[in-house]
Amino acid sequence: MSMNRRQFIVLSAATLAAGCAANQPVHLQPAAIDAGPASDFAADGVYSKFSKQGFFVIRKGTSLTALSSICTHRGCKVNVEADNSFYCPCHGSSFDPAGRVTYGPAIYALPVLPTSVDSRGHLIIRATVI
Repeated sequence: MSMNRRQFIVLSAATLAAGCAANQPVHLQPAAIDAGPASDFAADGVYSKFSKQGFFVIRKGTSLTALSSICTHRGCKVNVEADNSFYCPCHGSSFDPAGRVTYGPAIYALPVLPTSVDSRGHLIIRATVI
């Protein structure tokens, strides 16, 4: 799966806004993050191990995806809920398990980040990191 231009811009802007809101300089760098063996994500569900680094890993059937953990409204970190939906504690936006907005003020879905499995069987996430 690949990130389209709009998703990249939204994710970059959200990350930048988070840094600006904290009055800290933001240094964005593209990165390939090794999330470890894909077999570590064997059961269906949302894995939040990397949420502070900017994404969730989601297993649904045979599909492994990565979803941004940064709210598209003002760049706050979103939390995963018991039903695998997402909630932003800063301004109340909520997103369904696929990252689509179910309640604003956010108007854009959480970006899906490009993923791949390398020759060692590790899940690689392509993300922009601070």
